[in-house]
Parts: sequence; C-alpha cells; structure tokens
Amino acid sequence: MEFYDVFSGRFPKLHSMKNAHQHRSLDDVHESITVHQGKSKLKRLLSFFGPAYLISVGYMDPGNWATDLAGGSQFGYALLWVLLMSNLMALLLQSLCTRLGIVRGKDLAQCNREIYPKRMNFVLYILAELAIAACDLAEVLGMAIGLNLLFGIDILWGVLISFVDTFLLLYLQRLGMRKLELLIVGLITLIGICFFVEMFFARPQLDEVMQGFIPSLPNHAALYIAIGIIGATVMPHNLYLHSALVQTRKIERSTSAIRRAIKYNFLDSAIALQLAFFVNAAILILAASVFHKNGMHNVAELQDAYRLLGSTLGTDWAPKLFAVALILAGQSSTITGTLAGQIVMEGYLQLRISPFLRRLLTRLLAIVPAIVVIVLFGDKEVGQMLIFSQVLLSMQLAFAVIPLIHFVSDRAKMGEFAIGSYTRFFSWLIAAVIAVLNFQLVFSEVGRWLSQVEHVLLRVLIVGSALGLLLLLLMTFVYPWVLRRRAVRSDVHTSFEVLEFKAASSFRTILLALDFSRSDEKVISQVLQHSPSACKLVLIHVVESASVKYTGGTTEDLEAREDRRRLEQYATFLRDKNYVVTCALRYNDRINAIRICCEQYHADLLIVGSHGHTGFKDVIFGETVNKLRHAGKIPVLIAQ
Repeated sequence: MEFYDVFSGRFPKLHSMKNAHQHRSLDDVHESITVHQGKSKLKRLLSFFGPAYLISVGYMDPGNWATDLAGGSQFGYALLWVLLMSNLMALLLQSLCTRLGIVRGKDLAQCNREIYPKRMNFVLYILAELAIAACDLAEVLGMAIGLNLLFGIDILWGVLISFVDTFLLLYLQRLGMRKLELLIVGLITLIGICFFVEMFFARPQLDEVMQGFIPSLPNHAALYIAIGIIGATVMPHNLYLHSALVQTRKIERSTSAIRRAIKYNFLDSAIALQLAFFVNAAILILAASVFHKNGMHNVAELQDAYRLLGSTLGTDWAPKLFAVALILAGQSSTITGTLAGQIVMEGYLQLRISPFLRRLLTRLLAIVPAIVVIVLFGDKEVGQMLIFSQVLLSMQLAFAVIPLIHFVSDRAKMGEFAIGSYTRFFSWLIAAVIAVLNFQLVFSEVGRWLSQVEHVLLRVLIVGSALGLLLLLLMTFVYPWVLRRRAVRSDVHTSFEVLEFKAASSFRTILLALDFSRSDEKVISQVLQHSPSACKLVLIHVVESASVKYTGGTTEDLEAREDRRRLEQYATFLRDKNYVVTCALRYNDRINAIRICCEQYHADLLIVGSHGHTGFKDVIFGETVNKLRHAGKIPVLIAQ
C-alpha cells in the first residue's frame, strides 16, 4: 500500500511532497539551531560552536591510547611532533568537511552518491560501515577495560554493560542537538581534568617536552609507531559526520553569511582539536615521564599502564584517574559513531531507520566480535582486537579523504568557495601521506596474516581483497576527473522533467479500520470530508478476544457480540449523514483481515487511526500501522 503521512487531521499530502526534504542530513535536527543575529560577535561565535566537539572525541577515543602509550614508553618525548603534525592534518581535513557541508548543503556520503557509480557506492558504504563498527569496537573495549581496571568487573561483563548506553543515547538524542553537544563538552572537560591532574603527579620536564616538537625519528621502529599515531588520529567517520553536523545551524544563503559560517566553524574546529591534541599529548607525555624514564620501554597495553602508574608515581589516584578518563573517552566516542552510521546509511542508501535500531545494529556489530573473541581466547586477545580495529579504520580513511578533496576543489559546484591552489596542494599531499602510511600499515598486517595462514584459498582471498582495495582506491581517485567534462549524475531524486502529474480519480470505496478507541474520532472525521454521493464506506473491526485466539476462527462470545453492536452504532451515525455503509466484522490476524477486506470490497483508500505513540510504545503498539503500509497496493491514510 502506498503510504500517505497526514498531520493535524488534514487530507493527505502528496507522497512526492513528503519526500521533498528527505535528502537532508540528520533531517530531524537539520537547521534546528538558529544562529545569533545580534551585534554581539561572541554570541554569534558561540552559536556556531559545538559540532567540532562531537568530532574531537573521535580523536581521543581508546583506539588512540595504545599508540600514544607505545610512542611515549619507547621513545620518550621524541614523537610529540608527530602528534602535532597529525593534528594539523586533521584540522585541514575537518575544515574541508565544514566547507562542503555549509556550501553544498550536503554531507560527504550524499556527494559520493551523486558522482560515483551505484556498485562502487555500495562498496564505499560497506567500508564506511566497517570503519564505524571498528571504531565502536575500540570504544566498547576501552570502556570494558576501564570498568575492569576501576571496579574489577570482568571484561566480558564490561562489554555487555556497554550495551546499556544504547538506551541512554536514544534518550539523549531526543533532547536536541544543543544539549547533546553540551554533554560532550562536559565529558571532554572531565577527561582533560583527569590528565591535568596526571601531569601534576608525573611532573614532566618542560624543556624535554619542548624538544619533542623538533622532528626526528630515532629508528625504524619509531617510524612504525609514527605511522600508527597518524593512522589512529584521523578518523574516517568524522569526515562524514562533520559535513552533516554543520548543517544543524540555520544560516542565510548569502555570500557573506556563508563565508562567516566557514570562518566560525574553522575556529570551532581549531579549538576542539587542540583539546584532543592535549589529551593525546598528555598520554604520550605521561608514558614518557613515568615509563620511559624508569626503563619501561614496552608499555603499550592499557592494563599495563594502569598497573604501573600506581607503583611508579606512588599514589592510587593516578591509575584511578586513568581508568575514569578511559571510561569517559569510550562513552563520549560512542555517541558520534551512531550519528555517523545514520549519515552514511541515509547518504549512500537513502535508507532511514529509527535511531534505536541504528544504535542497536552498530553496537551489536561491535559487541558480537568482542564477545566471541573473549569467550574463545580470553582477555589476552583484547589488545589485538584494539589493533585490528585501528587497521580497519586505516583501510577506510583514504576512501573518505580523496572524494572530499575532489568535491571541495570543484569550482562548478562550490563556486567562489572552492579551495585555492595552495590549500589544494597541501590537501592532496596529506591525502598521499595518509594513503601511503595507512596502506603500509594495512599491508604489513596482511603480510602477518599470510604468514599465519596455511590454507591456499584463504591466502588467495586475503591477497585478492588487498588488490581489490587498491583498485577501488585508484577508481576513487580517477573517476571524478573522468566525469569533469560532462554533467554529473544526480540520482538523489527522480528528474522533475520525467514526472507525470495527473488529476487523481475520486475514491469510490473507502475502508475504515476501527478499534473502538478515541482514534476512531480522527478516522470518522477524515471520511466526513468526502461527499456521500461520491463514495461508499466499509467499516471493519477485527475481534481478537481470548476465544478467537484459542479457536483461530469466528466466535459469538460476549466481546464479539459487543463489537458487532458498536460497529452498527458507527454505521447508523454515518447512514444518518446519507452515506452508504457496509459493516465487516472479522476475526484474528488484524493485518491479513484488513488486507483481504480491501481486496473483497475493491477499496480505493484505507483510513486507519494513529495513537500518537513514540519511543518504545511505537515499537510495541504501532505494529498494525507499520505493517499495513506494505500489505497492499492502495493508499493508506493515517489520521492523526
């Protein structure tokens, strides 16, 4: 059945009109925050602040901590410059995302859908989903490890406890984007306070810290750690997310307003990413001043760092604050993963599902592998799972960066807001560095896997997958230039020119589904808008008493007799208004009974009432309406 969504008890709007805005990113919060228009520049600046803080948590999630600990414990402060460089790279890429979202009014996934072939887009979508699942895996494990360190909760139970935040996030999203941003700022502040106190305990030498910003690589092992730091810093899902989050601000579409929005969002990104840099640098400095100086050069596991902090610094507060920060980092990062999942699904597939189901799927993709590995191999493989999650993130990164640079460089689409030659040069340089370093990390892991696999078919599958990724990367890079001289395909909606608009024929037979609740008032009110001479009515009610459920057929119990009497009362009311009315009392299986009745009476329109349920009530009580939408081939009017 074709579904017509109706509001305020009015006649249904055209289906094409309902879909007119479904292409907007995060449609429920799109342009939901009004930018301050007064004279105060500070208030205007603050009204733009927020999206980058949701992005910044991805740069300090538990997946980054292992590389920071390894770099600090092995090489002291020597790799601080790598952290700074990767942070500057991230700032440039995130600024390109904000530019794309503000100017084009589309997120990265939607732009990819416009330009790349459908099959290629599907592969890019799968890679994006894998990256989000990998990031969520790191967050789940980080939170589970933090709970284990702080409270002694088993890792497996910690993973299961992290599932509870699915419901917490569902509630937070209902409060609005601004409150969600404030919550993230609060969590980041608490993480920063934890590490500020850690620095007070560690007391690093400032002059030695400053020397770490001078570029140097002590040996080849330092290069490998540097690759890991860069690979773990820039998160691919953040590129999709940021291009959508900036569209939550409602701005004028004038040149000056767009230019001002780009500037303020750059400031937002610069401040937020510097906070993320402080957290990552604090972890590395902590590892350098506590572990490296005391001859502990192989501390890369979060559990080892927790145990050694207390014994080295001589205070129980140091490991406890470390564990608290780990839990906060995992919890804050999980919010952005869900939003990114919603964006890539809607952008690539134009498929919208409920936030609850989206969060459930994302969390299950992270929890199920974690539980399987922990059950089969125990807690000792948790560290390897963290590394594996970072490898998956590295695989996806280049596939997000390269299209992004293509889009913001396209003067035909971006107009005067296309990036200049210098920015374009440094952007492609960063893309090349990221692609080379991350694929070096990926292929080193592939080599390790091949050395451990003896089965020929499995080795062929691993090598074939690696070569397929290289080919896909090449296509991602070349394809936009191939299309540069011809019109870009846009299949977000069917072309307006091919649409045929015809006057709809009047409804001859209207089926009214009644449940004898207050929603029947809305159903009857809708049909009263139709002329009695133009249509006939069929009133249907489905009896679902205990005896009907038991026998599976008709019954003449008290409930059935009362339902028949009530149905006749509705019919009498409508007959008094000159309508031709037929009553149809049916038994058991609401959906099938209504569908068969539509076919039996050749109904042109089905009207059902909405109870206005939301949240979990909609899942429990709204099943009839949801299933009726797809049960037949006639329009369905939901009276609200």
